[in-house]
Amino acid sequence: MNDAEGAARCFVNPEISSFLLKGKPVLDSQLRSESQPTRSDFTPSNDGRPLVVDLDGTLIKSDLLVEAVFKRIGAKPFAAVGLLAALRRGKAHFKHVLAQAVNLDPASLPYDQVILGRIREAVAAGRPVYLASASNAQFVSAVAEHLGFFTGWFGSDAITNVAGSNKARLLVEAFGDGGFDYIGNDEADLHIWAVASKGMAVRPPSRIQAKLVAAGIEIIESEKQKLKSWIKLFRVHQYVKNTLVFLPLLTAQRLDPASIFDSVLAFLAFSLCASSVYIFNDLVDLAADRDHPTKCNRPLASGAISIIHAALAIPILLVVAMALAAFASLPFLAVMIFYFALTTTYTCWLKTKMLIDVVVLAMLYTLRAIGGAAAIGVPVSEWLLAFSMFIFTSLALIKRYVELTTRLDAAKCDPSNRNYRLADMPIVASCAAAAGFNAVTVFALYISSDTVHQLYHHPKALWLVCPVLMYWIARMLMMAHRRQMHDDPIVFAAKDPPSLWAVAAIGAIMLAAAA
Repeated sequence: MNDAEGAARCFVNPEISSFLLKGKPVLDSQLRSESQPTRSDFTPSNDGRPLVVDLDGTLIKSDLLVEAVFKRIGAKPFAAVGLLAALRRGKAHFKHVLAQAVNLDPASLPYDQVILGRIREAVAAGRPVYLASASNAQFVSAVAEHLGFFTGWFGSDAITNVAGSNKARLLVEAFGDGGFDYIGNDEADLHIWAVASKGMAVRPPSRIQAKLVAAGIEIIESEKQKLKSWIKLFRVHQYVKNTLVFLPLLTAQRLDPASIFDSVLAFLAFSLCASSVYIFNDLVDLAADRDHPTKCNRPLASGAISIIHAALAIPILLVVAMALAAFASLPFLAVMIFYFALTTTYTCWLKTKMLIDVVVLAMLYTLRAIGGAAAIGVPVSEWLLAFSMFIFTSLALIKRYVELTTRLDAAKCDPSNRNYRLADMPIVASCAAAAGFNAVTVFALYISSDTVHQLYHHPKALWLVCPVLMYWIARMLMMAHRRQMHDDPIVFAAKDPPSLWAVAAIGAIMLAAAA
C-alpha cells in the first residue's frame, strides 16, 4: 500500500522493524527513519506478543479531536467555517487540518493511571507496546514521544482515518490476525477486539458491555463518572449569582404568586444557560485549566467527565434554558439570547482583553437583574443599573486579583489566557476598591431620589445600609489580600458568615424602611 492508496501514518522503532514487518511490505513506504525514545533497559523479544493501546478515552481520559475543535474555535471563532469545509472532505482530512492549526501539550493530558500501569507491566515483561489511534499522527507521535516507552505508533493521516475497521485492517497487516493484544474503550473498537488475541476494555459504554462479556473481553475497572463531578461541571455552586433575578421582584415590591413564579423560571433559565456556557468555557480553556493550581481539578481538566458527554450536554442545557425563558416571557427570552451571545463572545475573545473583561463580567451580572425585571414585566430602575455596574465591576476585579494571587503563591508565571501580569496586582486591587465605594456613592444618591420616597415610608433609614456596604466591600478586599477567598467572590460571600450577616442586616434595614 502506498500514500496514494491512503495508508495511515505509522512509526516503528528501527531496532525492531524486522519483528514487526516479518516480510509484510504493506508498511514499507510508511516507515520513518528517525528513532523513537524507548526505555534504556528494554530489550524487545521476538516471542513477546505486542500490546496495542488506544489513545482517546483509553490511555487518556479525554478526546484529542474534541479538545482540538474547541481550542481552535475558542481562539478563532470564525475558523468554524473552515472546519466545516474541511469536514466535507472526510474525517481524516478534518483531523489533519485541525492538527496543523492546533498545538496540544501531551504533558498536560489526563492519563489513565490504570492503563499506564498495564503498559508498564508489559514493558517490564519485555513486550513491545504500540499506540494506535484515530487521532492525527501529529498528536499521536507527540504523546508517544512524551511518554517514551512505546515501540511504535499508528495514527491517521490526511487520507485515512485509523478507526474501526481501518484500524483493525492496519493492525492485522502489521501483526497478523490474533497476533496482538488490544486495549480500547468504545464501540468502534469492536472491530479490533474481533481480530486481537486478547481484548481489554476500559470504561466501555453500558450498551456494549454485554457484547464484550460474551466475547470474553476483559473489562478493566476504572473510575466512573459520578454525579458529584457533573454537579461540579455544571457549577451549581455558582447558581447563587442567578439570585440577582429576584432583585427587581424585591425592589419593585411585586410579591404576588405570578411574579414569584416567573422569577423562579428566570432563575432556572439563567442557571441552565450559565451551565452550558461554563462547560463551553471549560472545553475552550482545557490547557490553561490544567496549568492552573486549582482549576486543574475541574472535571474536564482532570478527565473525571467524558469530554464528549460534556460537549453533548451544552446544546441540551441551552435548549431547555431557552424553553423556560420563552415560557416566562418573550422580553425575558430576548434578554437570555443576548446574555448567551455576550457570554459566548466573552469566552471566545473578550476575556483576553485587559479590563474589558471585567466590564463585560459586570454587564453579565447586571443582565441577570435586567432579566428579572423583564420576566415580571416591570421597568428596570436606572439606579439599580448604576449600582449593579459599579458593585459587580468591583467584584469582577476582586476575582481577577484572587486569580493573580493564586498564581503568585504557586510560583506560576503570568496567566496565558488573561491579559494580566502578576505585577498588576496592586492596581487591580485599587480599581476594585474604587469601583466598590462608587457603588456606595450611587446608593447614597438613590436614597435622596423621588423613587425612594414613593416606595419606602421611612427612606432615611436606608442611610444605615451605606456603612454596612462599606464594611462588606472593604472586608472582601481584605480577605482576598489574605488569601482567604474562593476564586469567585460571590460564591465566597454565600459561604462567609460575616457576609451573610451583612446581607441580612441590609435586608432588615430595607424592610424596616418600607414598613
